[in-house]
Parts: sequence; structure tokens; C-alpha cells
Amino acid sequence: MQRVYKKCFITVGTTQFNLLCEYIQTSQILKALKKLGCTEIIFQIGNSNCEPRVYEKEGIKIDLYRFKDSLDEDIKNADLIISHAGAGSCLEALNANKPLLVVVNEDLMDNHQMELAEQLQIDGHLYYCTCDTLESTLETVDFNWLSPFTKPNPSAFISYLDDIFKVAVNT
Repeated sequence: MQRVYKKCFITVGTTQFNLLCEYIQTSQILKALKKLGCTEIIFQIGNSNCEPRVYEKEGIKIDLYRFKDSLDEDIKNADLIISHAGAGSCLEALNANKPLLVVVNEDLMDNHQMELAEQLQIDGHLYYCTCDTLESTLETVDFNWLSPFTKPNPSAFISYLDDIFKVAVNT
């Protein structure tokens, strides 16, 4: 059974992602989010062309803002996160163990974001799509299938380096 995702946090980071800002606010995408149970969207729009405001559409309250000192509170309160494919944004959402849908910005040159999103989807930590496939992705994926992102274990890396360099521990 699909979980209900009442609060959705969407972030485009510090850059412009005008296409995502436009798509999210369309009736088609809002209806797809509503089918998931969404009643509220907190949307960090960065430097995109749309204007900050609070309004309601398709029965969903939408709060658009440019920047905050920290996104921690928005991430913590979210039931679902939709993000651009920036490494920092992805890692913040994954470290908070939140279901994550990454929307790749196809307008970027040398799109390393696509590589990151593909690998994290292969590993089962998130789903990714483009703006053109956002609606169908929201309608078909099951976020319950995602596996938690494992936090790094620095002691394993240190032990590995100790073995490589044959560091003797004085006991």
C-alpha cells in the first residue's frame, strides 16, 4: 500500500531551474501529487524566474521562497522530497532518510547530475526523472521500494588505509 505524502518539499538549489518551477505548478503535476496525498508544497525556487508567493491550486497550498539560511527544517518536515540533481541536495535528503525524487536539469552542459542520479537510482536510494517524465514518474513509482542511504563508516576507511600503509598501532 502506497504511503500518504502530505508535505512535499521541492528544491532547485541555488541555481535557476525554470522548467521545473513551471512544471511543478501545472495542474497535471499538482494532480499527480494530490493522488499521493499531497496537501502542502514548500518550494525553494532559488534564482529561478518565478516569484516567491503563497497560494493554493488544485487543493494544494503552495509556498514558494528563494532562500533560507538552512533547509534542515523543510527537509525534516517533508514526507516527500523532489529535488534537482545537485550532489549536496541529494545527500541532504538521503541522509534524512526521506523518499527522494530527483529531477535532472537537461539544460546543463556536461551533465554530471545525470550520472549521480542514475547511480543512486541503481543503488535503490532514489528515483530520478526529467521534467518531461515527472508526471508519469509520480504516477508509477512506489517510494516504499527505496532503501535507506547508508551513512559512511570512517573507521572502515581508516582501517583500510592502515592495512595499505602497514601502520602499526602501539599497544
